[in-house]
Formats: sequence, structure tokens, C-alpha cells
Amino acid sequence: MSGPTTPTSLRRRAAVPFVALGALLASSFTVALAPGAHAADALLSQGRPATASSQEGDGYAAAAAVDGNLTGTRWASQWSDSQWLQVDLGQVSNLSRVVLTWESAYGKDYEIQASDNGTDWRTLKKVTGGDGGTDDLAVSGTGRYVRMQGLARSGGYGYSLWEFQVYGSADGTTPPPASGAVKVEGGQGNWRLTVGGQPYTVKGVTWGPAVSDAPRYLPDVRAMGANTIRTWGTDASSKALLDAAASNGIRVINGFWLQPGGGPGAGGCVDYVADTTYKNTMLTEFAKWVDAYKSHPATLMWNVGNESVLGLQNCYSGAELEAQRNAYTSFVNEVARKIHGIDPDHPVTSTDAWTGAWPYYKRNAPDLDLYAMNSYSNVCKVRQDWIDGGYTKPYIITETGPAGEWEVPDDANGIPDEPTDVQKADGYTKAWNCVTAHQGVALGATLFHYGTEHDFGGVWFNLLPDGLKRLSYYAVKKAYTGSASVGNTPPVISGMTVSPASSAPAGGEFTVHADVRDPDGDAVTYKVFLSGNYANGDKRLVEAQWRSTGNGNFAVSAPRKLGVWKVYVQAEDGHGNAGIETRSVKVVAPPVSGTNLALNRPATASSSQQSYGDCPCTPALAVDGRADTRWASDWSDAQWFQVDLGSAKTLRRLQLVWDPAYATSYEVQVSDDANTWRPVYSTTAGDGDVDTLDVSATGRYVRLQLTARGTGWGYSLHELGIYS
Repeated sequence: MSGPTTPTSLRRRAAVPFVALGALLASSFTVALAPGAHAADALLSQGRPATASSQEGDGYAAAAAVDGNLTGTRWASQWSDSQWLQVDLGQVSNLSRVVLTWESAYGKDYEIQASDNGTDWRTLKKVTGGDGGTDDLAVSGTGRYVRMQGLARSGGYGYSLWEFQVYGSADGTTPPPASGAVKVEGGQGNWRLTVGGQPYTVKGVTWGPAVSDAPRYLPDVRAMGANTIRTWGTDASSKALLDAAASNGIRVINGFWLQPGGGPGAGGCVDYVADTTYKNTMLTEFAKWVDAYKSHPATLMWNVGNESVLGLQNCYSGAELEAQRNAYTSFVNEVARKIHGIDPDHPVTSTDAWTGAWPYYKRNAPDLDLYAMNSYSNVCKVRQDWIDGGYTKPYIITETGPAGEWEVPDDANGIPDEPTDVQKADGYTKAWNCVTAHQGVALGATLFHYGTEHDFGGVWFNLLPDGLKRLSYYAVKKAYTGSASVGNTPPVISGMTVSPASSAPAGGEFTVHADVRDPDGDAVTYKVFLSGNYANGDKRLVEAQWRSTGNGNFAVSAPRKLGVWKVYVQAEDGHGNAGIETRSVKVVAPPVSGTNLALNRPATASSSQQSYGDCPCTPALAVDGRADTRWASDWSDAQWFQVDLGSAKTLRRLQLVWDPAYATSYEVQVSDDANTWRPVYSTTAGDGDVDTLDVSATGRYVRLQLTARGTGWGYSLHELGIYS
């Protein structure tokens, strides 16, 4: 059967009630689009025929301002004041709003004009003293043609628009994405999803941006060829998203979150056998929002729970786990019955991450209209699992894409080896092909993930981290539109290497190499980032200190914190596209010249842990020359560690390589007889990792007198080196 899916940190973060989702997945775009656009307004201009008085060059045609590409393509005029750009909406429409997203060459004075015939123009709005950025203009009137008539430029260049968007409606009402009830129709192996009696294949993406950013990004989702977005939670904030989706002809799979949702960290554990209070509360809450949104034109279906059958294994085991899984799926069925009683016009499904969950649904949830599955590298096995299980309901895939962190082999540094951009793009293509190959049973998919976070999980999965479109973005667009022509595409990175990959000295430099080509011949600019996800749990991408040394080589400054880091090369083409590749680098203590006098010498300590984690952690393990062993003390402040050098030695330098349990306050002492001690160094501001100390002393015994811990644990040293 299809193997279990362990949610990534990104997916756990996304899988929260919808009101929190927006705050957690806020975009880092710098170009704001339609911040005040009313969700009830339809975007009428995107993809419509556009013309202009002039264009600066071949790459700056009028059509580039209505293609939905917010930062990658633009119209630019010749360098004079009287220039115009116009769009043909196809029919006379009621106009409510015009949004102009200017490039740095903007219009200081201009008019928004409308016409029914493209000849006779009337002014809807005049702007004087414009300051560029985004102009969000409320207008009132009708017209088939809408024009920006430039009167005065801001500088010596022409006019340049990233996007020219006209909002309104053809008949004064919000056009729904489709009309009529949504049904699962047909019979065994020959099902189809219909909307208002018309066939509907789910071509979707999981939704990541904040609800407030929906007017900004949903036109782009539509331009990708997608017709559906999936959420994990539904509440009061969902209305704005549903409104924006409807105005862009997109439907929504409205999610309902249930604990444990993949395990601890995603809402905790629930006793589905006995906790009637939780179940009644959720049933009431879900019913409330079903009633609120059942008639909304964007609603496609209801999705109850996410990965909980699998996730219950993190809460229970044995016979109790079986009882809980049966109780959970029985509760899902109770929810499905409740939803059907309120809303008979939209199907109900439930998502899990393991086809081993389907027997529980088959046995306990007959009221579900279809099943749903999150599956990544195993998505092509779902079809056979469905056949082998003898199931009698169709399914959709609610998350899929390239192999996840939990599915790939480890690299030489012992961390998951992230696929390349090319491999990720191929992963989406392969996943979609496997879904569509199961005709009459698989009713579509929402691919993971239309998100904008530019962090560890965002680079692994997001189609446009920081608003930059990846090869994966264009693979999804090609899959959904069926067109091989998807426009300007990102730089492609290959052959990325790190040297030394497993021994980069803390605070020193290591070398990154990457071969980069741009399919469109665009000039490429670079950024280099570091992530400490595996070193310290920080999932952010922080720009590294680096310099180019030519021929695709970069000298990068290593962090001072030890551990395995990820280094990212980001290549941007100036058209809103980026290639991003990553490899790991292990940061180690910098080498110290000279002879290590402490190596394998007798060591003693005030205490040592005998059985915790990787312990016993005896004193000898801190002088064995290995970075993967350690001494660890009891969990109290006053402790000591000492080493016998065998005879009096002249000491020049000490290096302390700390485990995360370090000392903030300690003193280095020497002695000739292990009774009378002389201090040679002290600090009250230790911060862990590596302390390299210059000393000038002579002694046979060296002691660390440890007086204040940096954590709630004890003190722990991977290595103490003493050099002459």
C-alpha cells in the first residue's frame, strides 16, 4: 500500500484553523496588487486583447500588462508624455475599479478612460501628482474598452506597467465560477464530478497566502489553468477568500480541521472513543460554517479532517490505536451526515496521508461521497492500492508533488537530500499524469503548494517562494493548460557542489559551485542563503556573507554555530523567475595548529550522565578526538571537568567544543598537583558552540570549573583540546 506520509514542517504549519493560516503564510512580495479590490468585483481584463500607442522594445508589448504576471512581465512605452495603453473587455461591462501596478517609470498625470467602440472616449478618473507603486482607483461607468491615457511622466523614461487590471461585471452581478449543484455521478469505475450537470475535473493548488492577499494572487492561480484551491480550515475569515475565488472563476474545497491532524504539533491528541465534548463542539462548529457557505458560488465540496487516521499513531498504540481509528472515522461519518442534512448540493470527503486509512473509511464512513489522499512520491501507487482494496468510491488527491523530506535518502551529512528544481518540476508532472491516468476514479488533484514563504519548507515545496516562480510553477501551468508555451521561464541550476561539504570551519569560508543557464538568455543575478533548520531548528533563510569568485563559484562564510546547515543558491532572471538549489554543509570546529596534549589523557569530572539520550557520557569521551561523542554532567550548576596531561606542560591554546548544553560562566584553572589551582581564564558570557581560548600557563592538570549553565540541562562537551 502507499506508504505513510509524515507531514513536513511547512504542512504542519499550514494545517491550522484558517484564521491562523493567513498570519503564518503571509507573503513577502514587495509589489502590492489591488489591496482594496472588492471581492465581489470580477477581474475582466486578464488575458484580454491589449494595444498601446507604442512599446519600448520586443519584450514590452501591451499584452504583458494583462497577463497576470505581477512582477515578471511589463508593458513599457516610448519616452514621451502622450502615450496610452488600452484593453478590450469583449463586451460593454459595468466598471468598478482599475488597478495599475507601476514599474519605476510611472505616470505622474494620467486619465482612466472608457469607450464602447474604441473611438469615442469618456474620462472615468483623472490622476495628478501620482507617486508610482500601486494605484487602486474606484471608478463608476460602463465600457467595452478601458484606457490609461498618459499625460505626464515621472521622469525621463516612458510609462511602464507591470499590470493593468480592470474590475467589474458584464451584467452588474458577480459572475460565479459555475452554477448548480456539485455531484459525484456515475457508477463503479466510471464516476465523474459535475457542477450544474457539467463535468468538472479538479485542477487545483493548495492555498497558502493570507486571505487579504487573495485578490492579489488568485488571478495568477487562474492564469496557471487552475480551477480549484484547497484550504485546511473554514471559519469567519473564509468568506473573503470565497468571494475572491468566485470573482476569479475558482472553486474552493473548504477544509475542516480535526485533531491530531498528522500528530503532535498539529493540535494535540483527542480521545475519539470517549471525548464526546470535543466531538459535539466540532460538529456544531462545522455545521455553522456549512450553513453559512453552502450557497456560496465558490464552494465545491467539504473536506473533514487531514491525515488524522495516520496521525493517531502518534497518540496511541496497539488495540487502543485500532479503537481510536475506528472511532475517528465513525465521527467523520457523523459529520458527513450532518453536512448532507444542511447542504445536499455539495459532496463531502475526508483526507488522509496513507491508503491504509481507507479500510477504516470503507468500514465506518459510508456517508462520504468520495475519499481524499495526500501522497507525494507514492502518488502513482494510489491507483493500485484502490484496486487492491476493492473500494466503491472515487477519490481526489488533496496534496501531491515532488518527494518530501520524509521520503528522500540522506546525504553524506546525514540529512534529507532535497531534490533539485528539475526533479521537483518532474515530480509535479509525474503526479498529475498518474492522477489523470486513473480515469473514472481519480477526479482530480490540488497540488502542493501555492505558497510564498521563502524559508526551509517554502523552498522545498512552494511554487513561488517570495513571489518568484520556479520550474515547478511552470510544470503545473503546463499540466493544467496543456500548452508547452508557458512564457519566460526560470534559470536552471545544475551540478551544485559544496567544498568541503563535511568539514567547513566555523567562521571560515567554504566554496559553492553551481552551473547556471537561462533558457531565455536573460541576465542572471545571484543570492546565497543559509538555513539552520538541522543545526538549531531555525527554518528561516538568512542571506549569507558571500562573494563570487567566477565561473559559477562562490566563497561563502560559514556560520559560527556547529552542525549541518543548508546553503542555497538563488538565480534570478529579472522577470520574476528564480532557480533555487540547495546542498548541505557540515560546520565543524576550526582546526588548531600544534599538538593536542589532552588527546586520550585521563579525564575525570564531578559527575557524568549514565543513561539519557546517547549516554553514558563519561569524561573520557571529551578527550577522544571525536566530534560525535561527549561528556555530560548532572543537571546542576557547580560542576567540574579535568584532564591529567601526565607532566607539567606549557599551554598556549584551549578549544572547547560544546554540545547545546553549554556553560555561560566558567573558569579555566591549572595545577601541578591537582590540589592547588591557579586561574588562567574566566568568562561570564559564554554562548556555546566553540570557545577557542589563548592562554599562557604551565601545569600538569587542567580543570574547567563550571559555575552557570546556559540551559536547563547540565554541561556537555564534545571535545576539550589543549595545545602547546
